[in-house]
Amino acid sequence: MKVRIHSIHFDTDKKLEEFITKKMNKLLNRYKFVISADITLKIEKPETNNNKISEILLEVPGNNIFVKKQSDTFEDATDKAITVLHRQLEKFKEKR
Repeated sequence: MKVRIHSIHFDTDKKLEEFITKKMNKLLNRYKFVISADITLKIEKPETNNNKISEILLEVPGNNIFVKKQSDTFEDATDKAITVLHRQLEKFKEKR
């Protein structure tokens, strides 16, 4: 299982990468059918509030699941995205 973290126009610190990897591994251990995960972190207009964007793309058999969330921190945006992914993966699992 591959988890790739991409940051656009900035460098992530080790603490943020560890947080995201820990959260994703927890999710991916529950859903073994997920093939890979790509997380993209962006900053939209650095001078504004609510400007951190976390996009997660999961590759699952026969489909891709994409979630994009925006918040004041990358941790919060990633948390919100993983919550939505959990619901989507449950639905995918029921259909399978």
